[in-house]
Amino acid sequence: MFRNIGPTELIIIAAVILVIFGGKKLPEFAKGLGEAIKELRKAVKSGEEK
Repeated sequence: MFRNIGPTELIIIAAVILVIFGGKKLPEFAKGLGEAIKELRKAVKSGEEK
């Protein structure tokens, strides 16, 4: 699905996200996203152990 996304498209997407969330909210957004990914990995790992 995302095989045709190149560096130009990624830069455009990053610029749009920066405009939408602003410079001050972006670190909070990234922290929340990182924590969500960590929790997801932990849940998947604990699910595999059962």
